[in-house]
Amino acid sequence: MTPAVRFQQVSRHFGQVRAVDGVDLQIAPGEFFAMLGPSGSGKTTCLRLIAGFEQPTDGHIEIFGETADGVPPYRRNVNTVFQDYALFPHLNILDNVAYGLMVKGIGKAERTKAAEQALELVKLPGYGARRPGQLSGGQRQRVALARALVNKPKVLLLDEPLGALDLKLREQMQEELKSLQRALGITFVFVTHDQGEALSMADRVAVFNNGGIVQEGTPQDIYRRPKTCFVADFVGSSNVIAPDVMTSLGGEKRWASLRPEAIHLSGDGMEAAVENTSFLGAATRLTVGMRGTRLHVTLPAGAIVPDIGASVRLAWQPADVHYMDDAA
Repeated sequence: MTPAVRFQQVSRHFGQVRAVDGVDLQIAPGEFFAMLGPSGSGKTTCLRLIAGFEQPTDGHIEIFGETADGVPPYRRNVNTVFQDYALFPHLNILDNVAYGLMVKGIGKAERTKAAEQALELVKLPGYGARRPGQLSGGQRQRVALARALVNKPKVLLLDEPLGALDLKLREQMQEELKSLQRALGITFVFVTHDQGEALSMADRVAVFNNGGIVQEGTPQDIYRRPKTCFVADFVGSSNVIAPDVMTSLGGEKRWASLRPEAIHLSGDGMEAAVENTSFLGAATRLTVGMRGTRLHVTLPAGAIVPDIGASVRLAWQPADVHYMDDAA
């Protein structure tokens, strides 16, 4: 099967800064693919390379088997949805959505019909006569999505599209984006620094750091079996335990990852002292001091929460400890 997107040893340098450095990547047709990483890790530059807003310093990019080398953005079968929506404030919603079709020379009747269908797709029927300033942030994001989808791209690029929304609306849009992607069957490439977004929405995730991909796999693999300390610490909230400390806890002398939810209070466990508690709604997070290290422990709702300063005993299953060969 021809990949929707293929990177072959792709680099993008800005002077001495290696924003992207030797990335190999394949994204399958119809896949919801997330690029996850902190600011400056290279993920957004990779998205811009797919879009054609940047050209690689080295390497080769293909989109559905066709070279993207030197091909301008308007000639690529991709569209981008930006965090700031990038809507035209002087145009109504229908004209905003139809703008790309107008640029392509599509007749007014045809582009109006297509724009109305796109607005229905994103659950905004009847909003065509309004202006962007009359809509909420979530509605403007839907308009930006409709404007991208009306061109029927083979690949939809989403650059932190939910970053400006409040938590409740962001969670709602996560579900809607995933449902929309399944219904349309087109390739979504989603850039985010939010681990929860990547894990909940993507079929596969590439974790970026320092211009490269440090791990790639399903959300379950990334979360449960991180390859490096960076991935363990960045994806979710893991206890990253140094080799010497791990031996004092009865494990192997290797870097290890132990998720907070895998640790439980147990009368026959190892002694620890509660240093802090944080109520998280559906759970409570404990910070405990234990044998020269600090661990985070997640207690489920309804569990008895010990007082700060209390002595507790903790245990976990050996299978819940994931050992890593790379401390980077």
